[in-house]
Amino acid sequence: MSRYYVGVDVGTASVRAALVTRDGHVTHTAEEPVNIWEPCADHYEQSSEDIWSKCCRTVKRVTQDIDVESVRGIGFDATCSLVALDRHFQPVAVNHTGVRERNVLMWMDHRAAEQASRITATKHRVLQGVGGVMSPEMQPPKLLWLKENLRETCWKEAAHFFDLPDFLSWKATGSLCRSLCTLVCKWTYSPSDGWDDSFWSAIGLEDLMENSYSKIGQQACCPGAPVGRGLTAAAAADLGLIQGTAVGASLIDAHAGGLGLMGADVTGHHLPCEHRPVSSRMALICGTSSCHMAVSTQPLFVPGVWGPYLSAMLPGLWLNEGGQSATGRLVEHVVRGHAAYRQLEEQAERRCVSVYSYLNAHLEGMSADAAQLEQLTARLHVWPDFHGNRSPLADQTARGAVVGLTLSQTLDDLALLYLATIQAIALGTRHIIDAMRAAGHDITTLFLCGGLSKNALFVQTHANTTGDCTHKRPEQPWQNCMLIYPGFELSWKPRFI
Repeated sequence: MSRYYVGVDVGTASVRAALVTRDGHVTHTAEEPVNIWEPCADHYEQSSEDIWSKCCRTVKRVTQDIDVESVRGIGFDATCSLVALDRHFQPVAVNHTGVRERNVLMWMDHRAAEQASRITATKHRVLQGVGGVMSPEMQPPKLLWLKENLRETCWKEAAHFFDLPDFLSWKATGSLCRSLCTLVCKWTYSPSDGWDDSFWSAIGLEDLMENSYSKIGQQACCPGAPVGRGLTAAAAADLGLIQGTAVGASLIDAHAGGLGLMGADVTGHHLPCEHRPVSSRMALICGTSSCHMAVSTQPLFVPGVWGPYLSAMLPGLWLNEGGQSATGRLVEHVVRGHAAYRQLEEQAERRCVSVYSYLNAHLEGMSADAAQLEQLTARLHVWPDFHGNRSPLADQTARGAVVGLTLSQTLDDLALLYLATIQAIALGTRHIIDAMRAAGHDITTLFLCGGLSKNALFVQTHANTTGDCTHKRPEQPWQNCMLIYPGFELSWKPRFI
């Protein structure tokens, strides 16, 4: 009998499942959208029940043509959103309206910006592991916001706070064991020392220490380790699988992408990292936001960059995680908000292509040749921190800017603004790479995955922007190759004017 494995990826706006053979071949995929509520600026909420139901639907779709007894294991990854449940494991509202269905504070929810700033001001030692600055995208400030703003409702009722990936493994197995990936990267947990009592007391969340931290996790395990006794009877029925099917400890979605890229076989592709350790690679997971992952054998502290985290992605290695809070979301915001967007939609529909494929072709038509395309924005510049700067500036109050606008609102203007936005995002990646190399990382190759990696202009712009770093290490010339994963069918080299 053939053996299969199921992977479930919960992104910001959708759930995706894949059926994979033992040798890593993907045979079936499925995708379902998930609901997002935005009650006011910087507030983003979801439903854990909605997310679980979409997980079940996608898993059933990818396994409908096989004998489910051949499925040997299932694993989950998800965004680092915060899930609130009561003592009966029922949803607890994370909003003033009391809507229990909306019990998830999304990763990109920035309502706790002020709490994050106060935590940073404590200068507690645990902040050394997050680049010195607490981000509102992490869980401590979100928890503090709930205590200060929903004390008599959510804070009083909640008996369990999960990172979304851990919620999914609990839902599948009934086990409360948390993944080191989530606890270390988003909760300030130490693999060697556990929770730091002085930190939670210093920020006003000492009540979480009750009952040995039962609300946020008493047990931890390495990503991928078996959780509990596999699928419970209820979860197996929901997913259409067999009770007892093995479940691996979860990962944050970006870290799951990073794991795949770090372990990718590049034999014969003539890349600078081919015969070098995995620490020479950077994984860029680019979707709604972007994460920049690099590992090292020794802890490297990079100002404004998260980590170093021990064993959070690869056992025994230290992880640093840079990132941009809005990338795919920023491109969409800029394009859809332009006066010429309706015209763009009409033109793309006529040619049966996406709006981004149309814009890429339109930009090529506007330039004399491919090498001159970058110069189209010589007088138009974008600062991309519309949702704050995650790294390396680590300034949650930063805001975006556009310089060089005219009174014109044509399709050409939209295309130029789109190009300038992509260039700004690529420059942000360059900024992160420079900061990490200055701190000791020896990165030679950049790997991409995620939705934006399917955009040829996005990838080429990153190659052009990050491929001229030879001045940093002249004795080891930088040959930056951008690869679309999986398959490595495209290799992108810098193209300079």
